[in-house]
Amino acid sequence: MSETTGPTGPATLRADCGNCFGLCCVALTFSVSADFPVDKKAGDPCRHLRDDSRCGIHDRLRTQGYQGCTVYDCFGAGQKVSQVTFGGQDWRQAPESAGRMFAALPVMRQLQELLWYLTEALTLAPARPLHAEIRAALAETERLTRSAPDALLEIDVADRRARVNPLLLRTSELVRAQVRGKKKNRRGADLFGANLKGADLRGADLRGAYLIAADLRGADLRLADLIGADLRDADLHGADLTGCVFLTQSQVNAAKGDSATVVPPALARPAHW
Repeated sequence: MSETTGPTGPATLRADCGNCFGLCCVALTFSVSADFPVDKKAGDPCRHLRDDSRCGIHDRLRTQGYQGCTVYDCFGAGQKVSQVTFGGQDWRQAPESAGRMFAALPVMRQLQELLWYLTEALTLAPARPLHAEIRAALAETERLTRSAPDALLEIDVADRRARVNPLLLRTSELVRAQVRGKKKNRRGADLFGANLKGADLRGADLRGAYLIAADLRGADLRLADLIGADLRDADLHGADLTGCVFLTQSQVNAAKGDSATVVPPALARPAHW
């Protein structure tokens, strides 16, 4: 996904913790699991959140058992709620707004995720016939992200997704049509722990597939649609993700890979690979 101009672009759709009031460390809930060593209720600050909104163990999250934090991606929702929705007013200095601020984060994150997909769609040449519709959907979604706090909390995110998803699906179909021959359709498939080592998955429909702990070593995933696919602990060593449609940083972060894994240029190679 290349850079775009205007208010929405890759830079605004990535987390900028320096301009966020540590919202993900407060607003979200988590329970003791392989991803977290303790329980935390929504609205309770994480024990490691410092007064400057920074994480006190950021460089040791995985070794301290907070793997879930290392794979979370807010798509820029944290800084947008902090700086736009609430005008730069820290919840610590304005405790009366804290509840609404924390409730706004998950709503904003879902809208920002849609913006990520729509922004990517505009960079895909095969989807050019849809670009006018995509731009309209992008503008409307961006407008919603700039709603006042109370209005933001009333947004029907499910309805917005229902309106955008058919457009994203049509985009995916146009992109994947570049792959000749019959393409695998594993949409929503349960592929937990599946042996897909070296599999030819070019142009495959893997939307919403459960690929948890799947063996995808050396798999060819070029131009595959991975929107919503669960890649937790999927082994991507040596896999080729060139041109994957609607792949996100959080999905890549949740998987396992190495220096031979080909990652799309819009995404960063996780430090733990």
